[in-house]
Amino acid sequence: MATVLIVDDDAAMREGLAETVGDLGHLPVVAASGIEALARLGAGGVNAVLLDLRMPGDLDGMATLARIRARPEAPPVLVLTAFASPANTIEAMRLGAHDHLTKPVGRADLAAALDNMLQRARPDPVLERPRPPGGLVGSSEAMRRVQKSIGLVADGPATILICGETGTGKEEVARALHAFSSRRERPFVPVDCAAIRPDLLETELFGHARGGFPGATADRSGAFAQAAGGTLFLDEVGDMAPAMQAKILRVIQDRTVTPIGGRPLRIDVRLVAATHRDLPALVADGRFRADLYYRLAVVPISLPPLRERLADIVPLAEHFLAAFGKRLSAGAAARLLAYPWPGNVRELRNVVERAAFLVRGGMIAPEEIDLPGAPPTSTGDPDQDADLPGAVARLERRMIEGALTAEGGNRTRAAKRLGIQRQLLYAKMERYGLAADEATLSQITTDHVAKADSENGEDSGNIDRFP
Repeated sequence: MATVLIVDDDAAMREGLAETVGDLGHLPVVAASGIEALARLGAGGVNAVLLDLRMPGDLDGMATLARIRARPEAPPVLVLTAFASPANTIEAMRLGAHDHLTKPVGRADLAAALDNMLQRARPDPVLERPRPPGGLVGSSEAMRRVQKSIGLVADGPATILICGETGTGKEEVARALHAFSSRRERPFVPVDCAAIRPDLLETELFGHARGGFPGATADRSGAFAQAAGGTLFLDEVGDMAPAMQAKILRVIQDRTVTPIGGRPLRIDVRLVAATHRDLPALVADGRFRADLYYRLAVVPISLPPLRERLADIVPLAEHFLAAFGKRLSAGAAARLLAYPWPGNVRELRNVVERAAFLVRGGMIAPEEIDLPGAPPTSTGDPDQDADLPGAVARLERRMIEGALTAEGGNRTRAAKRLGIQRQLLYAKMERYGLAADEATLSQITTDHVAKADSENGEDSGNIDRFP
């Protein structure tokens, strides 16, 4: 039971709202003015506020809202008005109202609004996890391979080529390479080769001397010089023009740069490149120099798309939401996991940050996750009304079933896909009644699975299958 403060100068409206709040199982307390409301709040114990917008006196509804929201640990406020307008709706939301409803308010609408406010006001320790250090988030098997590669090569001098679809986080990998290297105290300089006109890219990278060309009135250092002793990150190197490719190759070979109109300079820079393009295919088509490709790809790191990193989706979303002090509900997490994420991590960040900006409370509900082309959430979803442990259990079961189906029943690969140990997968399958009996197993043809496991170094004589 929660204590709900009802603030309205109309006695009949106060009584009607109080009766409804009481019928919903909560304790109503009333105030006839903003002054009375602030005094009652000062006594403590109020969990939510229903506030009339139009009240006489010096402290109208909007001024009362501002005073309430300025209090430490202010309760959520639902603003009610019989005269809604774009201006007062916008101002109420700007001042921190949880929602803005028009009178008369139906019982069902009031019940839903109260439940929503009270749920968001309660802390949920189950969903609160420590924020991972740095920007490289992920514990899936695919991301663990990336992280291991970073650790192996971070301190070496080799040039790194990071490949992956747009939005997968290639710059975060480059920054991690720099942060964990002995060069971390020196500059990290990123240059987006696709965003700079080809005729300006040379100046951006190499700089120019005074008088090097018409209009060059002063010396300018390029990105190579700015990154001295540190790391230069060339993003979207696959979009680089052929003439610039030749100049970059010369820099890598000679370790010198020549500013336009200037003299050659020795450089000490760790070069990390990235691209979303298929460079071997571009080499085959004659659109990218083979010798430059081999110079860049001394150590290639392949960054998988988000749809192949199911175990990373919720931790990434929570990482982005932590900056706003907000959390995902179990239903919202399930909605994120069901989406294919063509825009990868960049799209995920956009979606959850949009929800964080538009949601007043501390928890993101499923219907507040706006996904392009995805069907709206159904009010009949059992996860909507379930307790959190039950919702998480159903989500976990669905993820295990999906991973086993995607991997043709192979438990070893399903565990890797989920980012958990195989023994833990066995235990969870047993818990959820997913363990297959021997009769069912014998009906499944798994020759292709055994062949794949053998090629991947797994013990093909001991294959875990799932119907």
